[in-house]
Amino acid sequence: MNGVVILLVAIICFIAAYVGYSKWLEQKWGIDPKAVTPAVRLEDGEDYVPEPAFVVFSHQFSSITGAGPVTGPIIAAMFGWVPAFLWILFGGIFFGAVHDFGALYASVKNDGKSIGLIIEKYIGKVGKKLFLLFCWLFALLVIAAFGDIVATTFNGFTPEVAESVNTANASAASISMLFIIAAILVGFVMKKVHMKGAIMHVFGIAVLLGTLALGIAFPIFANKQTWLLIVFAYLFLASVMPMWLLMAPRDFLSTYMLLGMIIAAVLGLLVEHPAMDLNAFNGFAVVDATGSVKYLFPILFITVACGAVSGFHSLVSSGTSSKQVRNEKDMRPISFGAMMCECVLAVVALVVAGAVAQNGQLPQGTPFQIFSSSVAGFLTNFGLPVHVAQCFMTMCVSALALTSLDSVARIGRMSLQEFFSEDGKEKGIAKLLTNKYVATVVTLAAGFVLALGGYNSVWPLFGSANQLLAAMVMIAVAVYMKTSKKSGVMFYIPMGIMLAVTFTALGMSIYGLVTKLMSATQFLITIPATPAAGQFVFLSDGLQLIFAFLLLGLGIMVATKCLQALFQTVEKTKEKPVTE
Repeated sequence: MNGVVILLVAIICFIAAYVGYSKWLEQKWGIDPKAVTPAVRLEDGEDYVPEPAFVVFSHQFSSITGAGPVTGPIIAAMFGWVPAFLWILFGGIFFGAVHDFGALYASVKNDGKSIGLIIEKYIGKVGKKLFLLFCWLFALLVIAAFGDIVATTFNGFTPEVAESVNTANASAASISMLFIIAAILVGFVMKKVHMKGAIMHVFGIAVLLGTLALGIAFPIFANKQTWLLIVFAYLFLASVMPMWLLMAPRDFLSTYMLLGMIIAAVLGLLVEHPAMDLNAFNGFAVVDATGSVKYLFPILFITVACGAVSGFHSLVSSGTSSKQVRNEKDMRPISFGAMMCECVLAVVALVVAGAVAQNGQLPQGTPFQIFSSSVAGFLTNFGLPVHVAQCFMTMCVSALALTSLDSVARIGRMSLQEFFSEDGKEKGIAKLLTNKYVATVVTLAAGFVLALGGYNSVWPLFGSANQLLAAMVMIAVAVYMKTSKKSGVMFYIPMGIMLAVTFTALGMSIYGLVTKLMSATQFLITIPATPAAGQFVFLSDGLQLIFAFLLLGLGIMVATKCLQALFQTVEKTKEKPVTE
């Protein structure tokens, strides 16, 4: 089937969903354009800062559009392109967009509070504590995985030959560092000048092009270990600095680049008119590149997370975006709109993968490498030099991970603070850990230790934890909707499906890890290996097993608490009917 047809069908569906379904949700929940939002009422110059709609959209879109929309669909293509496409289509509209919009709506209506604090208000303190602990552990997984991805992308040296260099990686690293400096300058300018409309867009694009040109001209060469330290130093700044000074302007600039990447890919596909050289369906059980059997349920639904439904999005919606919304009417385009844009990227990634496949097989390399090299090839058809195209795409790929990374570092810090917060009555260690600098250091230190094990050591749990988080958030928002006499029925089927998916996936992960550790133990007894080899196996897989048990246990407890509150609320409303 022609890839352009698939892409056009998807775009039409996403536009229709935004125009129709999101408007229906808005009408069911209700908005008040005249209401004073938390960003205005509680403005503090740090977290609560009212921003124009496009700036908040930029933050939301840049933060949620991480590695997932590219990585997930390409990996999921092992089941065939049809299952992945259908899950992006239906999951993105009826699961992900509803989840993101609901989380933002609930937070804005509750003083910009995070989902954890909303759970405390409507479900109880125990539910809050369990949920925030889950969020903090999840943040550590994201920090570790994405931190390793970014450091690897910025590595200016080819691993096989120490003397060889990778100029595209080094240029992407240079652009990223310039981006940080430019973002701070833009933050100051936007704060003082209050630019609006076309002037704001022209200014942002001009700064973006300037940083791209300088970064390509002056690459920075450093190894992965050095970049890992630099990335974590940046995360500390992003976590503690005011939103308006670094993260908001950085996401504002990144959005132009990411939208440019999507437009370039779409135009390239329109020119190439490629056929999908992937099988439509490979069966409900397939063997992956490692020789392991993967089952469509639940693997498909946790592999394609961002681009369909992702719990991480709710942390952005309720953790940072809700504290910047200037007017309630902006919530729909910021949340539902950003999710539809991300879904387009997921479909683009799937179609690009199908375009470069040969005889039903994807080319060698990681999903990022497949995507970036393919789109860079499209760009050269428009007369862009190969080196410039490669640098641009490498930068876009790293930005996908880095913009999510800085948001989750801030969210992880806030989750730890909220976990120990007792309304100003904290004492001892609790008082220390509610300090934003201490909470940031503790969060990043734990994430850094996990990152040393590499991306592959934590990624297997990321998908399951992410989707379980989405299920718990949908239950919590459904409780809020029912308590505030609003319709929450649109959450019931998605949250039930995601609970089934994630508990199954985590159970399978635990079984696999236990089996692997038992085999490793038997191997060491039978054939003694080097101590280093044994330590690596037990440290890497043992750590994953501990996290899997913690996530499963916390997930069950939080889901139980939330479901109990939901059913109790439903019973109360049956006894005392209300009029919408």
